[in-house]
Amino acid sequence: MKKRSSVLIAVWAVPLVLGAAVLTQHDVQTLAPAPTVQLAQVATPAAVTTRSDKKPTGALVQNVDQRETAKTVYGVLSDSNYAYRPRALDDALAADIAKRYLESLDGAKMFLTAADVASFNAQQSQLDDDIKAGDFKRPFAVFDTYRKRVKERSRFARALLNKDIFDFSGHDRVEFDREKAPWAASNAELDTLWTNSVRNDWLRLKLAGKQPADIRKTLDKRYANIEKAVSEYSSEDIFQIAMNAYANSIDPHTDYLNPRTAERFNQQMSLQLQGIGAVLTKPDDVVVVRELVPGGPAALSKLVQPGMRIIAVGQGEKGPMEDVVGWRIDDVVEKIKGNKGTKVRLDLVPPGVPIESKPNHVLLTRDIVKLTEDAAKSEIIEVPSQAGQPAKRIGVIKLPSFYEDFEGRRRGGEFASSSRDVARLLQEFQTQNIDGVVLDFRNNGGGSLGEAVRITGLFIDQGPVVQVRESGGRVTINQDRTPGVLWRGPLAIVINRATASASEIVAGAIKDYGRGVIIGETTYGKGTVQNLMDLDRWPGRGATNYGQLKLTIAQFFLPAGSSTQNKGVTPDVHYPVTVDAADFGESTNENALPWSKIDSSDFERVGNLATLNATLEAQHTARVRNDPEFKWLLEDLAEYKERRDRKYISLNEVERKAERDAAEAKIKTRQEARKKLGLKLDPLADDPNDDGLSTNERDVAKQLEREKLAEERPDPLLRESANILVDAINDFGRNPALLRQTFPQAQSPVLWVK
Repeated sequence: MKKRSSVLIAVWAVPLVLGAAVLTQHDVQTLAPAPTVQLAQVATPAAVTTRSDKKPTGALVQNVDQRETAKTVYGVLSDSNYAYRPRALDDALAADIAKRYLESLDGAKMFLTAADVASFNAQQSQLDDDIKAGDFKRPFAVFDTYRKRVKERSRFARALLNKDIFDFSGHDRVEFDREKAPWAASNAELDTLWTNSVRNDWLRLKLAGKQPADIRKTLDKRYANIEKAVSEYSSEDIFQIAMNAYANSIDPHTDYLNPRTAERFNQQMSLQLQGIGAVLTKPDDVVVVRELVPGGPAALSKLVQPGMRIIAVGQGEKGPMEDVVGWRIDDVVEKIKGNKGTKVRLDLVPPGVPIESKPNHVLLTRDIVKLTEDAAKSEIIEVPSQAGQPAKRIGVIKLPSFYEDFEGRRRGGEFASSSRDVARLLQEFQTQNIDGVVLDFRNNGGGSLGEAVRITGLFIDQGPVVQVRESGGRVTINQDRTPGVLWRGPLAIVINRATASASEIVAGAIKDYGRGVIIGETTYGKGTVQNLMDLDRWPGRGATNYGQLKLTIAQFFLPAGSSTQNKGVTPDVHYPVTVDAADFGESTNENALPWSKIDSSDFERVGNLATLNATLEAQHTARVRNDPEFKWLLEDLAEYKERRDRKYISLNEVERKAERDAAEAKIKTRQEARKKLGLKLDPLADDPNDDGLSTNERDVAKQLEREKLAEERPDPLLRESANILVDAINDFGRNPALLRQTFPQAQSPVLWVK
């Protein structure tokens, strides 16, 4: 029997919002916490299964639960009753697993040498048999080598800070993209890579106005934290990285989630958690409050503020306080989280004072915290009158994901649901004299399949939304069965390369039905369906430490039969390409499923907007030809692509300063132009172009303020999307024959002209 529960379609493998009761830092690494950023940055492990008050010491070893989990996952991934595309675990697959595991640990190839890699590869022919037996001793041994190399490189980098290597008058350069570079042939080659990386870090801080003593202090701490971060990895972390090297070798979207990661995933989908409602980060030895969730106990208390450092945690109103200085961030989270109504005490040291200062003692009552910041939001764009047509009001709904509280839906009553929220916003629009609606799906990575069907159903009057083909070939049609249409008026959907999965279903279905205009870039191209399989509920299991498997179980197809796999959804009106398909998207995955097509479902198109596409494209092109913000966008894209193609950064101070000065001058010139033209100002125009710091080195409160200001920056693409929709409304209003040609059905549920 197939064990299936929550059906998901999304490109993300772990929650974008983390923390069971307290959220951990937003930029935590994904399932395999690895140095994916150049200049050898190592992330603190994002998820562990068991508590670990002390840092791991000595070699890490696999435990019994992990052995049983590995055997179960092997059984699932090799069985067509579960996996959509099962693969036999043989020597060829073992080689792929080994490659993925090494790249998960050292993607920038800044720690391991070719000899280290060759040593592991010599054993890879045994890896398939090991996994079948649940034995991960070889990946654990490789991690032990990796940890030693990180320690060596961290200390090498720190030693460089006291050497006379910071002359920037020559023509040296540093390679910033080493993803496809070969492994270093020797330690001497690594020494050169690290020397140039350290010099680049120094130069960035120098150009930002920092003095040598401050630069040395900042970088010494940064490189020490590299060693510290990897020393905090636990057995659970290594097992998860290794398991995902195996899972990802089956297909790009099959992942293993340990219990804590699975818990975070469910919180992201349900948009709620139980705890105090605080986002935490750990820049060094102390966990710091980064942000407060609006409406949560921490925010409502007014006693907790961003930048405060947590040095101790106590349970209940009385009792001992536990010192948490030096703990892993997720271990601190584990202490702070808890059920609604229970109490927790925190000792907090305010920012700007020594850590030894007397802390503020705060008592909080845990509660259910709604993550409203991640829910659907709306705004209204006023489009001025043009060509004799009256001004229009366009309602915009920004949907970051297709979230759904699966357990809440099963219980009934109130629960988080993206379709419910979108429906509520549409109902509000109907009382606000809105002329058209734009759904903003940019950077929406997907989510619940059911929510994709329900949201599509808000705009069509019953019918097929998506066809799902299982591994055996059986096709199931998921339909909108709700009579009526909530929004009958003009509709557009704006997409980009990061629009994926569930959002591709909605955009693709709306396009197939001829219901709305699709605007933007070709989407990501993910056309597969995943299921969360709870390994703790596997027959014969009585424990609760096995986690979940996010397993690809099917492929989806649009109503007309086409898959979005690899090809994505193409827009009707095109925006400049911000990300090349060769750099980002499903088609960049070597083991992605191929594109395919099945028979069309039996559905009735609302209209044929293709009759209008050429006109809309021409109107858009003419309008943006003289739009300064679009000109700036094209300039920035050209500059980005030119720098990306270089693959190297100069270490010549004169050259770098000239580039920096030019960038800052460009920002100031554009801000002045905005003022003269009456355009929306850029709230970050006065922000330093590059302060040389990493995110966790910046002042927490200032960084938070900067991020909030970034959300208020001008968005010319969204504004132009509203203009394009107004073009369509006006074109139909001026040309009744075109309207009848586009929507020939006398009983069409669509009302493009009031």
